[in-house]
Amino acid sequence: MNDADIGAAARLLEVLGREYFLGTCSPGQADAFVRENDAQALRRLVADGYVYHLAEIDGALAGFIGMRERRHVYHLFVAKECQRRGVGRRLWEHARQVAMQGGADGVFTVNASNYAVPMYESLGFVRAAAMQTKNGLAFNPMIFGQSLGPFVGAP
Repeated sequence: MNDADIGAAARLLEVLGREYFLGTCSPGQADAFVRENDAQALRRLVADGYVYHLAEIDGALAGFIGMRERRHVYHLFVAKECQRRGVGRRLWEHARQVAMQGGADGVFTVNASNYAVPMYESLGFVRAAAMQTKNGLAFNPMIFGQSLGPFVGAP
């Protein structure tokens, strides 16, 4: 992802966030999340070493993934019209391959929204802890590549 892509990625993140998981937050918490993930924030993350990859379909942004420290899925968003078409899986497989080539040990984590848990499970992630809430956001700590088995407290 280059600087020219960041604005579109930030807009996609906001649209999907408001539709799928920011409804559990107060309006102030939702607005704070959007500010903390706007184009300027994405530029800072890239400058800090987060690695982003994007997918396009017919020249339009279909989705993107951001990785922190070659082991944590920080962002993974797929445009609504591109969901259930394998875009998220291809983004994950590409980001995982790049991380492994860069020295990752094969264990990856993510804090998945309730909406995204089934998708991450289809990729091989398992719950590592019960659902948590921070700043009004519900998330599910998940892990890939480590034999934990399913979390006992999983719903």
